[in-house]
Amino acid sequence: MNLIKTNTEHIPIIIDLTKKIWPVAYGEILSKAQLDYMIDKFYDETALSQLMQKGHVFYLAQDDKDKYVGFLSYEINSEPNKTKIHKIYVLPETQGTGLGRQFFEFVKEKAIENNQYIIFLNVNKYNNAIHFYNKLGFSKVKDEIIDIGNGYVMDDYVMEVNIMQ
Repeated sequence: MNLIKTNTEHIPIIIDLTKKIWPVAYGEILSKAQLDYMIDKFYDETALSQLMQKGHVFYLAQDDKDKYVGFLSYEINSEPNKTKIHKIYVLPETQGTGLGRQFFEFVKEKAIENNQYIIFLNVNKYNNAIHFYNKLGFSKVKDEIIDIGNGYVMDDYVMEVNIMQ
C-alpha cells in the first residue's frame, strides 16, 4: 500500500471513504440517524479542513491499482509527549490485509521521530476494532462519554500503548 499525505484537495476522497466505511463499521452499534449526524458533523469539507489546520495529519492509503482503500489521521503532542490517532479506517474488503497495522506502524515511526512516549486513541466500547488494538499492544486506560450534540454521545474507551519500551 502506498501512503499519501493529504491536503484539502483530498477531502472529497476522505468523505467518500467515510460514507463507505462507517455504515459497515458502526451500522450495528449506532442508529442510522446518529450515523448520518456524525458523518455530516465531522466529515464535511469545513470540519476536515479545520482539523488539518489544527495539526491533524491525514494520510490516504492507495492500493496497487491506484484505488483509495483507507485513511488515517493523527496528531503529535495531542497531549504532552503523546500522539493521538484520531482516525484509522479501511474499506471492509481491505480489512485483514495488514493495512491497519501498516497505519499504526507509520504513526509509531512519526511519534518516535517526535520524541513521543505514548500513542492513544478513542474507540467505541462496542466496536470490534478493540481486539485489533489489543493485538497491537494497546490497553484500556479509561472510559469516556463525549456529548456530540443533538442528544447523541460517543461512548468510548481510551486506549494507549507505550512505544518507548
